[in-house]
Amino acid sequence: MTIVHRTVANLRRQDWMAIAVEFVLLVCGVFLGIQVANWNEDREQDKKSAVFTERLKEDLRIEAWNYEVQVGYNQQVLANAQRTVDALAGRVPLSDEALLVAAYRATQFNGNARRRATYDELASTGEIGLIRDKALRTLAMDVYTQPQIDQIDRHGQESDYRKAFRMALPYEVQQALQDKCGDHVLAIDDYAGIAQELDYPCTTGLAPDVIASSAATLRNDPRFVPLLELRITDIATDLANLTTYFKYMSDPLKRLAKEKP
Repeated sequence: MTIVHRTVANLRRQDWMAIAVEFVLLVCGVFLGIQVANWNEDREQDKKSAVFTERLKEDLRIEAWNYEVQVGYNQQVLANAQRTVDALAGRVPLSDEALLVAAYRATQFNGNARRRATYDELASTGEIGLIRDKALRTLAMDVYTQPQIDQIDRHGQESDYRKAFRMALPYEVQQALQDKCGDHVLAIDDYAGIAQELDYPCTTGLAPDVIASSAATLRNDPRFVPLLELRITDIATDLANLTTYFKYMSDPLKRLAKEKP
């Protein structure tokens, strides 16, 4: 017989003590059911929180490596831009081939894909609160909502110097420069390879007369020095942001990268 049936029977007999006991049992049963349901829900939320926290940490460890890649890569682009403008302005002698390589590398930009799927999922579903570590949550929001991180790539891609260089030299020359002196592709977490991702010894494999005519195009075009000076200023600004003004992001990213997953 159920509690309801027993309660009805007790009401008919006017057995108030039994009714009170049945009522207390009913309330206790409902209360315990709610508590068990809440406990199960909390346990599921804890499991979900742990999964998303580890996923976010792993994404941010890759972002930490990407951040160092951006710094190292842009330092190498800047060095080549300075080398090129010094040669074109007559301040430093540079062979035709070395000029061609440096001028090409000064056009380059880093296009590392962001690792942001976990953060975007949490933000779009309104579940960012699953990340209970406030410092980790704040770091993720800083990293993924700072627009200048993505703008740095666009500065390189949209630079007037890059466009002028691409328009001035034959496609075959640019293809040889890309094949022989272009970016080294790095595996994720390859910190050691960053230093030579772009700035490493190379030869173009181009014929001497092609090298000479291409270098002459660069040396004789008055547009390149001012465009390079603008390029240098833009890269220096981006590097200042990455290495100085964004330390509130870069320092926590470095610490996270050192943690064992």
